[in-house]
Formats: sequence, structure tokens, C-alpha cells
Amino acid sequence: MIIVFFFIAHWYLSLFVQTFYLHRYSAHRMFTMSPFWEKAFHVFTWIAQGSSYLNPAVYGMMHRAHHVYADTEKDPHSPKYDENPFKMMWKTAGHYNGLLYGTEQPEERFTRDLPHWKAMERIGESWISRLAWGVLYFAFYFAFATAWWQWLLLPLQFVMGPLHGMIINWYAHRYGYVNYPTDNTSKNLMPLDVIMMGEGLHNNHHTHAARANFGTHWWEFDPTWPVIWVLNKVGIVRLRQVEE
Repeated sequence: MIIVFFFIAHWYLSLFVQTFYLHRYSAHRMFTMSPFWEKAFHVFTWIAQGSSYLNPAVYGMMHRAHHVYADTEKDPHSPKYDENPFKMMWKTAGHYNGLLYGTEQPEERFTRDLPHWKAMERIGESWISRLAWGVLYFAFYFAFATAWWQWLLLPLQFVMGPLHGMIINWYAHRYGYVNYPTDNTSKNLMPLDVIMMGEGLHNNHHTHAARANFGTHWWEFDPTWPVIWVLNKVGIVRLRQVEE
């Protein structure tokens, strides 16, 4: 059971930094934070995502493009143009690497006010870091795995960050319900969103892109929102005022 607990902890820690720091902070600036806390959460992102670390600035550029060009040919990840989620995931990785290495130029409007920390980005993106995290995961499984099926979870931990993105960008654009008519296929995955920490309330988010709480009905619970609310109350972040 240690392996299962390890997998669940990695799942939610990786998912938290993706939805809190990469998505709601980097891409949308739903709240502000001091330079100290920005760096602290950047380091936490590297620790939580490990071998699948995603550059916050590149993530921000891609996600902004997704909102502007949702379900068009310029969307970096839309199930409308791919036969399966793995093909979409591979195409997304191509866009990510293009922005990271400069072979793909983003629109200037997608590059404003993004968190940059070159030293941490170089560490997180390095193959030394990715391989070191992978070795640590493998060593943990070698030490604590008690059944063959537990090893099937290991490959998922290697790609945890992109896996979370693929789940939302594929399934939350194909299945679920719609609260608000939009010009794209975004949908809500409640009650399955419980395992995605609010990210599955995708139709709500596409409609109210600046709103930090992705739940818009009383029965739609966004697990990340209470964390943001507490961090705002203690002064670690400062929520921006938005019109509903």
C-alpha cells in the first residue's frame, strides 16, 4: 500500500502546482504574490512534478493561446483535430518544445507578465534533473513495491504533469455537461472533477477565465479554491478583483 499512497500523493501534489501555480497564477494571474513566494512555488513545482516538470512561462503562453484559439487549428491542444488523446499529447509536446527552444514564436500578447526564473528553469528542464527524479521513483518502487501490478503505476509518474493536461484537454472537451454556451467544446466533468482539483470544471473556466473559483453553482466544488482563499487571508497571495 505504500506505493499506492506514494502515487496518490504525487498525483495531487503535481496536480496542485499545475492548477494553482502554472494555470491560475502563471497563465491567468488570478492573484498576485511577492517575488519570494513566486520563487518558492516555482521550486515546489519542480519538486512536485519532478521528472515531468513544466516550465511555468511556457505553460502560460500555451494556455493563453488555448483560450484565444480554443478548438481551432491554432489551438495547441484540441481533441477536434486528433484521433486519440496520445496523439494530441504528442502534438502538445511539440508546441511546448517549440516555445521552449525558440523554434516557435508566440504572439506578443501571450508573453506578458509571466513568471521567469532562468536558473530554476534550466534545472527543471535539464535531462540530469528529469533522469534523477526518474531514478528516485524507480528506487522507491524497488524498495516498497509488493505486487507486480504496482509497477504499472510507475510510467504514469514519469509523465504526471503532461498526463494531467491531457486528461483535461481531451476529456473535458468531449464529455460532460455545459453550464454556459461558448464558441468551443469545453465541458464540466463533475463529479469526476474531484480527482482533478477543479480543473474539470472546464466549461465554467472558459466562460469566467479570470475567476479563481472554478465552481459557479453551489454543488460544484473546486478543491483548489479553499486553498487559494486561505493563502489570500494569510497574505501569501492577493486575489484580483474580477467582475462576475
